[in-house]
Amino acid sequence: MKKNPTPRTLLALAAALLSTAALADINVGVTVSATGPAASLGIPEKNTIALMPKTIGGEKVNYIVLDDASDTTTAVANTRKLLTEHKVDIVIGSTTTPNSLAMIDAVAEAQTPMISMAASARIVEPQDAKKRWVFKTPQNDIQMSLAIAEHMAAAGVRTVGFIGFADAYGEGWFQEFTKAVELKKLRVVASERYARNDTSVTGQILKLMSAQPDAILVAGSGTPAVLPQRTLKERGYAGKLYQTHGVANADFLRVGGKDVEGTFLPAGPVLVADQLPASHPVRKSALAYVAAYEAAHGKGSVSTFGGHAWDAGLLMSAAAPVALKKAKPGTPEFRAALRDAIEQVRELPGAHGIFSLSAADHLGLDQRARVMVKIDKGTWKYAP
Repeated sequence: MKKNPTPRTLLALAAALLSTAALADINVGVTVSATGPAASLGIPEKNTIALMPKTIGGEKVNYIVLDDASDTTTAVANTRKLLTEHKVDIVIGSTTTPNSLAMIDAVAEAQTPMISMAASARIVEPQDAKKRWVFKTPQNDIQMSLAIAEHMAAAGVRTVGFIGFADAYGEGWFQEFTKAVELKKLRVVASERYARNDTSVTGQILKLMSAQPDAILVAGSGTPAVLPQRTLKERGYAGKLYQTHGVANADFLRVGGKDVEGTFLPAGPVLVADQLPASHPVRKSALAYVAAYEAAHGKGSVSTFGGHAWDAGLLMSAAAPVALKKAKPGTPEFRAALRDAIEQVRELPGAHGIFSLSAADHLGLDQRARVMVKIDKGTWKYAP
């Protein structure tokens, strides 16, 4: 006669079943700057995570979202927590370049793929044993720098001033922008830096203006990028003003007000998706994100930063079914297969461009991923 299972046996069986069920789930770890100086970038990214698919390839997807408060140390701590406690299959984040650079060691050590939502090419270049685990969705600085330099040259600009964040974002931009202006026979005549949380940049602005540049580029992101431009306006600077794609959200327009009127910047097509010609290759996929985000958060609420998160989700969604053919989620084999599959994505339409990645290119965007935009009467205007 068979014995009835004991309570201990039943508990063990239940635990085993739960463990098996959890193993089938795809766990996605997210660290995002939803508070702190980069909050105007991180909040739409966080909002976008909630719009991502709940199942992929027939498997349930769990999103564990943590706030790193725009702090590098917290971003690393979040990443290690996601890897060790939550055993995530992929990490999405973080919002800023310094945070993303600091996270690379942790994901490489855990051999877990990471998709950054920050801009600097340094996040994925040069490719090495660590960065082979890292991808990103925002356009590289050099792509956007070239767009600005081309626009400046066409507008008759010959000399340029530069003021950027005193961190990896600002330095990365200065490095790439100087290359771009040289190609277009322009000259940088003054260069200054400031911190994201500074409340005054008067000294830096006076030095820039003393060089009398035809145009000035502010290499900042989010609302902290308003400060240099406001100070330039207050001091009577009459030259052309440019910003980077790091300011392409409604909060920048709100905080900047009249002080940012007439500014030019490069941006992903999603920012002016409804103004693009019907023939533009990104119009349809960009409008799809706009529709999804605005359905949840209201008309006019979309920003390019949420689009970077959306594109990270698209890359993951395209790669996961391929990886599932090779291994189960929750295993080193699945994480490795997922990394390999992301690297093999080709011609994937996203909010910002068409992604075609490779072993040598962990961004995969080309010039279809940029447009020039002008701030006109408090709104974004496509400036072909």
